[in-house]
Amino acid sequence: MRKLAIVSILLLVLALVSSTVSCAQHETAPDALHWTGAETVHTAYGPVKGFEDEAETWVWKAIPYAKPPVGELRWKAPQDPDPWNVTREETEFSSECPQYDISGSVVGSEDCLYLNIWRPQSNERNLPVYFWIHGGGNSAGSASNEGYNGANIASKSNMVVVTVNYRLGPLGWFAHSALRSGERGGELDDSGNYGTLDLIKALTWVQQNIEAFGGHPDSVTIAGESAGAINVYSLLISPLAEGLFDKAVAQSGVPISSSPTDGEESARSVITKLLADDGTAVDQIAAESYLDSMSREEVAAYLRSKTPAELLAGYESLAFSMIAFPFIFEDGTVIPDTGFDALETGTYPNKVPIILGSTQEETKLFLFMDPSFIGKDELYQSVASYTSDLWKAVGVDDVARKLRSHADQPGVYVYQFRWGSGGDVGQSVIPDPWGFKIGASHGMDVPFFFGNDDLFGPLTSLIFTEENHPGREALSNAIMAYVAQFARTGDPNRHGVDLTEWKPWSNGVDEPKCILLDADKEVSNIVMSTLELTESDVKAAVESEVLESLDSESLRFLLRFVERHWSVNAGQ
Repeated sequence: MRKLAIVSILLLVLALVSSTVSCAQHETAPDALHWTGAETVHTAYGPVKGFEDEAETWVWKAIPYAKPPVGELRWKAPQDPDPWNVTREETEFSSECPQYDISGSVVGSEDCLYLNIWRPQSNERNLPVYFWIHGGGNSAGSASNEGYNGANIASKSNMVVVTVNYRLGPLGWFAHSALRSGERGGELDDSGNYGTLDLIKALTWVQQNIEAFGGHPDSVTIAGESAGAINVYSLLISPLAEGLFDKAVAQSGVPISSSPTDGEESARSVITKLLADDGTAVDQIAAESYLDSMSREEVAAYLRSKTPAELLAGYESLAFSMIAFPFIFEDGTVIPDTGFDALETGTYPNKVPIILGSTQEETKLFLFMDPSFIGKDELYQSVASYTSDLWKAVGVDDVARKLRSHADQPGVYVYQFRWGSGGDVGQSVIPDPWGFKIGASHGMDVPFFFGNDDLFGPLTSLIFTEENHPGREALSNAIMAYVAQFARTGDPNRHGVDLTEWKPWSNGVDEPKCILLDADKEVSNIVMSTLELTESDVKAAVESEVLESLDSESLRFLLRFVERHWSVNAGQ
């Protein structure tokens, strides 16, 4: 259960074969499936009609890449969608996958395996493909979030942009013996990694069909933020994803996987809670005995009889509509049984150029509503700084060091996003109090990568103002220029362009590590840095500078965050 505890803690801070999925790269689309410049595109499964969108782009919404995973297909590897003859003309996004909304109500549909595509209105073919995986703790979020509208990045970066839904929560990752056949050929169904398999299925669909939209199947960049970045890391180590992409971008992710035992124990706890909640057993103690008396077939049928809302009720709720649950199971087929240790040993199959990074004040998004910090600005900034440093140390720098230690790993490019950070009241380009409270928090980099202003709901207009518009637009344009070049070549640098050279991470002492992405109210401020953090760095800083000044309530919060990374003496 140790890894499950890690998952629960970091989820609180992370606001992420046959007719199913092939183990190798699929053949590209047949000659008939090529971009013609017309709004109606013929895919391998049927025609789809696109519509004009912002920034002189076309958009195709709600394209099915798999059969609806309902009924007997719940907790099964995704299957090819049924073909259609009548042109699909979707003007709306598909439903999100089942999840809690901000009010605590369950929204979404199990019929959610759809993707969306944007591209410039041109006749150009063989454009690079940018495949976006949304965040949300792998239990919330969707491709329909307005912050993920691909029009601006598709236009400015001249790319085909794909956003995708994938199964979330217990419908996306669930491992119980009753759902496993143990039969040869059923390894994917038995894996528990249904959300991961959905992403692999969507990437397979891209290989088969993206030429029809003018994309190049041999130039696919997978990208994601928060849990989306965790999923990017999981695709790096999955043998089933080999050949499906050739570049990667991981924003604010921490590579976390779970053992099959974690999954089994979590699933058993959920089932006993369900049995007690619906009155099948008088309480959870009785439910334990009742579950042990059920046959495998009875347990499977019982689970499939439950609605998504009933299943979600079996889990602990976290902030931002997320739940605490194990995911990315080390099943030995979809994910290696060594999990993310593969990044250290070099046994991961998908060694591709990668951009990875974090924001300077990641944890402020999760801290600013904590009442224990009211009237304690100095303490608030200290806790935010050190927990955000830990995020960078574990989720970015440690990963970069491991990747760069392998001679056959291509370029590793690291960033730290600093726009909005202040440290003290009045120093941020964001108006107070939000400049201090939110700053360069988790997710703040996403609008700059997409060229959009809409991600933070009612806070958006308080963060993105007319006064700071020139600087953030300059920074966003620079970031999109880096991404555009990276998506084409695997190197974010374009010679002859007036941008700071983004040097790859080096494991040498005092050699280039990361690029700092920032801007004032007028212009961008981008510089290379030797900044590098380790867990031991952060531990030493906490022990020497912070512990004595923390009150007990705030100390408990900090300890909850770091307890799985080091042992802290709360009595110091």
